[in-house]
Amino acid sequence: MWLGDASVSQINAYRQQLDELNKESQEKKDRNDALYAEVLDLRRGLETIEERARYELGMVKENETFFQVLE
Repeated sequence: MWLGDASVSQINAYRQQLDELNKESQEKKDRNDALYAEVLDLRRGLETIEERARYELGMVKENETFFQVLE
């Protein structure tokens, strides 16, 4: 009961390890859910793609004027 694989301290260590694994699993599930939502947004329309291209790549459409404001 006090020593070995089924000891109280070993069981507590297993429970702690299980809690950590459950927490890590939940974090990964949340990340996957966010990525899946982003994939759905990208599949739904060009507006999302255009928004990302403008923000991340500095896309400017034809006949648009780009203004950069420096503070």
